[in-house]
Amino acid sequence: MLTSKQRAYLRSLGNELEAIFQIGKSGITEELLAQLDDALEARELIKVKVLKNCLEEPAEVADQVADGLAAQVVQKIGRSFILYRESVEKKRIELP
Repeated sequence: MLTSKQRAYLRSLGNELEAIFQIGKSGITEELLAQLDDALEARELIKVKVLKNCLEEPAEVADQVADGLAAQVVQKIGRSFILYRESVEKKRIELP
C-alpha cells in the first residue's frame, strides 16, 4: 500500500510519461495483461490510455488491470491511468 507521499512522488514522475498502452473495444485480454506485466517489470511505472470505443468505464478498467497484475493505481485522470508495481529484478524507482 502506498502512502500519500509516495503516491504524490509517483504522480510527479508519471506526469512526464507518454501512454505506452491503449485499451480499446476488445477490453482487457490475457495478451494485454501479459504485455502490461512485462512493461511493469521493466519500467515499474506506466501510463495506460482507455480509448472511447472501450465498452467499460476507465475507472473500472484501471481497477481490473491493477487487480490482475498485483499493481497499484497511482492516478486516474479522464481516460488515462498510471500503474505502479515494484520490479523484482530491475528496481529503478526509490520511493520516499
